[in-house]
Amino acid sequence: MAISLYDATIVSFLQTLGGVSGFLERGLSHCQDNNIDPQEIVETRLFPDMLPFWFQVSSVAHHTQGAVEGVRQGVFSPGGAQPPLSYADLQKLVADATAALKALDPAEVNAFEGRDMAFQFGERRLPFTAEGFLLSFSMPNLHFHATTAYDILRMKGVPLGKRDYMGQLRLKM
Repeated sequence: MAISLYDATIVSFLQTLGGVSGFLERGLSHCQDNNIDPQEIVETRLFPDMLPFWFQVSSVAHHTQGAVEGVRQGVFSPGGAQPPLSYADLQKLVADATAALKALDPAEVNAFEGRDMAFQFGERRLPFTAEGFLLSFSMPNLHFHATTAYDILRMKGVPLGKRDYMGQLRLKM
């Protein structure tokens, strides 16, 4: 059985975005229940040389919705510097990325297969096919940043488990 590019990427992106949305909601509830300012979490880092929570969640959106836009345009660049976002802003960013991906036409995504595109960072340009970029660059980056955001919430005492990270499973019906 062949699997389409849409199923391998967009459906997987949506599953991870669903997990991130869920653990962000649980994180907010934890803050409210324990009289913690969510902004404290937004600025938290796992280690001093790592970027903060807000960057991790922003990168989840950048490596899903932003990756698709990069393939459409033929070039993807790292997210530019942006001011720290509030917890509510981060939740909206994930919701907006989810809505944008749900609105995609599977035929459009499947037509990306074989298309040339590049990752550009300053003068550095790495050539990819659309599927190579989505599967070998954006997918691992998505999971790295989603996991880091999850880990920051766990470090702050949010009661999460692996199931919270995984999102909605695609069970046989």
